[in-house]
Amino acid sequence: MAFDSNVKIGVLGGGQLGRMMIQSAIDFNLDVHVLDPDPNAPCKNISTSFTNGSLTDFDTVMAFGADKELLTIEIENVNTEALKELQKQGKKVFPQPEVIELIQNKLHQKQFYAKHGIPTAPFHEVANAEEVKAKKDFLPFVNKLATGGYDGRGVQAIRNEEAMDKAFDAPGFVEEMVDFEKELAVIVARNEAGEMKTFPTVEMVFHPEHNLVEYLFSPAEINSGIEEQAQKLAKEVIEKLDMVGLLAIEMFLTKEGKLLVNEVAPRTHNSGHQTIEGNVTSQFEQHLRAILNWPLGDTTTLWPSAMVNVLGEDGFTGDAKYEGMSEVIAKSGVHVHLYGKKLTKPFRKMGHITVSDQDMNELREKVNFVKSTLKVKA
Repeated sequence: MAFDSNVKIGVLGGGQLGRMMIQSAIDFNLDVHVLDPDPNAPCKNISTSFTNGSLTDFDTVMAFGADKELLTIEIENVNTEALKELQKQGKKVFPQPEVIELIQNKLHQKQFYAKHGIPTAPFHEVANAEEVKAKKDFLPFVNKLATGGYDGRGVQAIRNEEAMDKAFDAPGFVEEMVDFEKELAVIVARNEAGEMKTFPTVEMVFHPEHNLVEYLFSPAEINSGIEEQAQKLAKEVIEKLDMVGLLAIEMFLTKEGKLLVNEVAPRTHNSGHQTIEGNVTSQFEQHLRAILNWPLGDTTTLWPSAMVNVLGEDGFTGDAKYEGMSEVIAKSGVHVHLYGKKLTKPFRKMGHITVSDQDMNELREKVNFVKSTLKVKA
């Protein structure tokens, strides 16, 4: 638990999550080295060193990890066999490779919840489109791919028999379509000493077509009983996984007031971006504290906050131009976080904006203003 900033940290993935983690790491004089397949990844110019290479190739990951003392991820699609080998060689790897491997497969994730008594929507394993179609008595349902789905891809809502042609012809599962009141998320951290801390529950609003979080509010508008249950459930999940690091847990709050775990991400997450300005400790600093086995930070909410994803406008591809930015940054309580991506394309995550206000109604008005004013075009 002793503070030491002379730890050589290797991060698999150099996207915006890694970039924001480095921004926190700089405060502690930590050296962060990054591996990413994109030669112009967002982390490229701010990491201590940048290696351009595959995250899924065994030899590349082994070579990258050879001189690192601690390895972590900012994306799940990584070679876990190499991480297991590096762990055997005495490197610290958090989250542990076994946890990453389990979470990489959404079916295994669901089976883990069922086995450990974690509440989740009823589901049936399917091997192909034929098996999905055979589950017509289970309609309406959501067909999810076991692997390969990311940021809303690999998820298909099937409401009736006519929509069955949308079924994935690959292994996965069909899950009961939950009639939910709200979609919630809790971020929980756990260090090697077993200390755990949760962030207050947030409420997410998804883009109707693209299954991406469009914006979220913190704290969620739920009663104290639900809040308590959500916090308890988050701790239960990270404990049962025996995971060290930061875990984001997406949940459904049903119309009957029950919480169901939807899915988890073993890393910093879209549902925690507002913590940068909205909480005493940000999710990025908390991730570092957890993997370094430092005392976990205070997660208290400073003021109500919201996060709006800045997505590339449909129909525009090329050098990004930010329309309405001057009007947006003129508003008090508005903080811009751009991700260093020069090129925009439809629905690409170009950045996010956090909005803070003591008054929830004012907060919602500001969020609507940001959403209608800021456009990323080319």
